[in-house]
Amino acid sequence: MTSPQPYDRIAFVAGTSPEAQQALTELVNTYGNHDPADADVLVALGGDGLMLQTLHRNMRSGKPIYGMHRGTVGFLMNEYSRHDLHARLTAATDTVIHPLLMRATDIHGEVHIHHAINEVALFRQTHQAARLRILIDERERMAELVADGVMVATPAGSTAYNLSAQGPILPINAALLALTPISPFRPRRWHGALLPNTAIVVIEVLEGEKRPVAAVADHDEARNVRRVEVLSDKTISMRMLFDPGHSLEERILSEQFGH
Repeated sequence: MTSPQPYDRIAFVAGTSPEAQQALTELVNTYGNHDPADADVLVALGGDGLMLQTLHRNMRSGKPIYGMHRGTVGFLMNEYSRHDLHARLTAATDTVIHPLLMRATDIHGEVHIHHAINEVALFRQTHQAARLRILIDERERMAELVADGVMVATPAGSTAYNLSAQGPILPINAALLALTPISPFRPRRWHGALLPNTAIVVIEVLEGEKRPVAAVADHDEARNVRRVEVLSDKTISMRMLFDPGHSLEERILSEQFGH
């Protein structure tokens, strides 16, 4: 009796769109569907939003996740095909990513702890701009940033909101984080910074009662924060699978040349 292939047992998850649900039906009929706890690999059918949800839900499982594009935005997804899935999974390249850990303290002293795969962002809650103080590894680097907000983005998240805010695109294997301002007013010409992924970023909210600020880790929000600590959580390693020639490294490289 031969031993099973590494990715014999597949668990499928799908978005709510008709395209994703149709793909789910086709693939389950062809390959079956295992419980995620017993599966060798998770296959996500949808867009980048579903991929982020799947990564969050399985953050500590250690199971590889392979996405197929059946949604709106598919930067993190492979092309969809119902054929030769076992062969595609076996041939796929493995990319390991680490999430950000956000520890946000609000004005009442309550601590909110969340993980982010794309970015941790601070936003003004009212019409008034936020006033923020930035420390890197306990050293003040900016005494005052007046802006709509600021974010810390991972390489995996650098092509998402970070790119829309004119932040840099980071290769997925770069040991870097992007610190990017959101509509900065002062200093007006500050475009952000590249930080080692070992850095501990602390953002303190100045005049928080008058200028309230929210902190968001992907989709988890804490409001009226006064201090936010962000770091790369190396205790968690997530595995994403990509078809050869369509790895996240290649996608990020292509994005920088307008493809």
